[in-house]
Amino acid sequence: MVHGILLARVPHGEVDDLVQDVFLSALRQLSALRDDGAFGGWLAMIARNRAYDYHRRAREFTELPDDLAAANRQTSEALAALEAIRGLPEAYRETLMLRLVEGMTGDEIAARTGITPASVRVNLHRGMKLLREKLGLTGGA
Repeated sequence: MVHGILLARVPHGEVDDLVQDVFLSALRQLSALRDDGAFGGWLAMIARNRAYDYHRRAREFTELPDDLAAANRQTSEALAALEAIRGLPEAYRETLMLRLVEGMTGDEIAARTGITPASVRVNLHRGMKLLREKLGLTGGA
């Protein structure tokens, strides 16, 4: 879940380090958690805040791969799909990342993020519709 939330918000190459940061932060703040049942939503919020913090820091340069021309087609398509998801409204972006990239079910997303199951279903349905439009795909499920 944490990986998916961060993947929806920060560059792919930064996600692994930020996942580690989120869990270290959660470990340090664990005593502040008042309701054990809210752990998933609490952890999701730490991940979202860490992504916001990442974007607040000024970036002076962007590192490019050594051989841009050697990138294979599958990687390019996957990155294009990832960027298309990142271009969606936030409510849809996070649930789609958790479903499509992390492989979580709707019920798992709801349980771990604190979003109601009904809201997850709506976000997934509307988000998939927007994603299909953005990628130029029609029909299908």
